This record gives sequence, structure tokens and C-alpha cells, in this order.
Amino acid sequence: MSSATTEETTHAAGHVPNLAHHFDTLEQQNFSAKLGMWVFLGTEILMFGGLFCLYAIFRHNHPAVFAFAAESYLNTTLGATNTIILITSSLTMAWGVRAAQLNQRRTLIVCLILTLMGAAGFMVVKTIEYRAKWNEHVWVGQWNKYNGYYDGKYAQAPPAQPGPPASALSPLPAAPPVVPHSGDANTGSDISKIQPRYIGPAGLAQPGASDQNQLTGDKEEQIAERYRDLSDKDQWRVSTFFSLYFLMTGLHGLHVLIGMGLISWLIYRSARGDFNSQWYTPVDLIGLYWHLVDLIWIFLFPLLYLIH
Repeated sequence: MSSATTEETTHAAGHVPNLAHHFDTLEQQNFSAKLGMWVFLGTEILMFGGLFCLYAIFRHNHPAVFAFAAESYLNTTLGATNTIILITSSLTMAWGVRAAQLNQRRTLIVCLILTLMGAAGFMVVKTIEYRAKWNEHVWVGQWNKYNGYYDGKYAQAPPAQPGPPASALSPLPAAPPVVPHSGDANTGSDISKIQPRYIGPAGLAQPGASDQNQLTGDKEEQIAERYRDLSDKDQWRVSTFFSLYFLMTGLHGLHVLIGMGLISWLIYRSARGDFNSQWYTPVDLIGLYWHLVDLIWIFLFPLLYLIH
């Protein structure tokens, strides 16, 4: 019996491998699945597109705030490293899809493992960045020293306070000058060893190097000087940048974690020999998802790290 006859008989019996009962052929099933994935990716683009618009509006209205926050606290080197990692992982994912099409099982598994390693590397670098933000006290909510009630020791936030006065008749007081936060001139201590701090809105204090903040020396003083150069109202809006930063990068990071789970599932299925040149739809669809994750970061990186 010829292979064509065998395939027809198998299909007539309703036992075509991986073919759902409501499809006539694997080609029809693959086309429908890919169409559904593109619809899903469209909704993802709409979601991130809204966040990009929100970021653009805030940045247009308060350029000095965003320039100060990005240049003072974002690490462009780490951001560029993550960009290279994701682009490379996108390449290995595309290579894996091609390997599945050619029945190259071992190559497929290797490419998926490399893609998973790239995703893990991205999350490691992002964790390093997040840890730095935590140590510098520019997280969100009561853990952000620029929100008006941070006291340097993670104290419980007071009841909600109204925002800064909008009337020109009652402007916020200008930030006081740099003052020493330790030592006493009468004790004979070496004044050159005293780490400066600055006071922001509503008694905001930035701890010196002897406290919890890792920013020390010239960098800390430069950041303090740039902060004092902001207008009174802009000083209240610095924490807005970090709220958007963690919202956008955190949501993207969640997508990376989901992608890691999906790729791990592909590795398991590939090792089991489930994919071949006739049916590789899951590899193709997850590959499309991973390319979108890469594309979103390509937009996030210049928006957050490069355009000041």
C-alpha cells in the first residue's frame, strides 16, 4: 500500500496525528491557529501602545523630570546588554522554527535551550537593575524617596496627603541646600569625611553612604544638585517616572517569564519527538510570541534609557 493511500485511510478513520476533529487538514488547522495568535498579539500591541502613549504624554509635559530620573538612575550599559540578549534569543528562536520545519530534532532542542538561556539571562540583568533601584530607594509607593514622605528607613506612610498646591499664591518651598547628616563641628570630627544629603519636598531625606543609600561621593552630590535645579512642582513628579518605569518594564518582564514557561514546554515536547515537518504549529506560534517580546523591548530601551 502506498504512503498516499495509507494517509487517506488514516484520515478517513479519524486518526490523523495532531489533527483536531473540527479541522479537515493540518494546513487548515495551522492557518487558524496562526490567525488566532496574530489576533492575540494585536491585543498585546494595543496594551503596550497605550503605555507608550502615556509615557510620551508625561514626558512631553515634564521633560526635565524624566531627563533627571533617567540620567541619574538608569544604567544604559545594562539596558543595552539586555537588548543584545533578547535579539540573540530571537535569532535562536527563529532558527529553532526552521529546524522543526526540516525535521532537525536535535537542532530544534539546542535552539530552544539557547533561547531559554537568553530569557534567563535577561531576567538576571533586570533583577540586578531592580535591586539597584531598591538600594537607591527609588522604588514605588512609600519606598520612593521622591514621593514626599520617605524618611530613609522605610517607615509606614502617613495618611494620604493632597498633592502640591496648584495655586501660584502658595508654591512649594524650595529645597534647602546641602547639609551634613552626620558629625558635629564641635566634636573635632573630620568634615571631609561627612557624607552630604539633601532635603526634598515635605522633609524628604536622602541617606548618605553611611546609611542605606549606595550612591556616594560625587555622584550623590551631582544628583542632589540636579534635583535642586528642578522646579518645585517638578520635584514632586520625579516618582512618576519610576512608576511608569516599573509598570512598563515589570509588565514586559512578566511576558518574559511566561515565555520561559512556554519554551520549557516546547523543549519537553521536542525531546519527546512530538514535532516534525508535518506539524510544528506550537513551535511556530510561541516563536511569534517571543519575537513580540523582543520587539517590545526594542521600543522600551530607547524610550527609557536613551531619549532624555
